[in-house]
Amino acid sequence: MEITLQQAQEKVDHWIRTVGVRYFSELTNMAILTEEVGELARIMARKYGDQSFKESDKQKELADEMADVLWVLICMANQTGVNLTEALEKNFEKKNIRDADRHKNNEKLH
Repeated sequence: MEITLQQAQEKVDHWIRTVGVRYFSELTNMAILTEEVGELARIMARKYGDQSFKESDKQKELADEMADVLWVLICMANQTGVNLTEALEKNFEKKNIRDADRHKNNEKLH
């Protein structure tokens, strides 16, 4: 099943209000986001970097860690009134203007 960003924001909001009782504070969610990004970084460092897996890391899934990051980011967007679809569209516009030739002209990328 495909899901749009808007649908994801609505589904997360529904879950929070029915199962999760309420949103954590914005600052708590910022701390949780940082924690989740750290967990993602840990798996990335072991899977694609030079670190070896610890036994406790072996059952962790990269996709699940990414979904945890996305979940908290969606929570933060919901509670701060950010429409992620609009924000992403504006970000694409910004990148298309600012970076139109930047990466093409970067010798490191060729």
